[in-house]
Amino acid sequence: MSLLDKAKELSSKAVEKSTEFSSDELIANTIMKAVEKQEKVNDLLQAKGSNYRVNDIDLQMGIPPTVVFGIRKVSDNRTDVSKGSEE
Repeated sequence: MSLLDKAKELSSKAVEKSTEFSSDELIANTIMKAVEKQEKVNDLLQAKGSNYRVNDIDLQMGIPPTVVFGIRKVSDNRTDVSKGSEE
């Protein structure tokens, strides 16, 4: 197998993998897992008396897929972090 044939084979495998990563089902599953993680971490932070919450989720569907969580400080008297308005 020549070097050019090997390069073509590897590039076709990369295209297949990128297509798999962009499937609607995979994206939906990734979103669901990221939101579940956000809720669990926020529950733990609240239980520990922290003034910080996971507020944003950024999904990047590359190779490999990346999930980035944004953290925000909330006021002491705020009880519901899911609402967009602050007291």
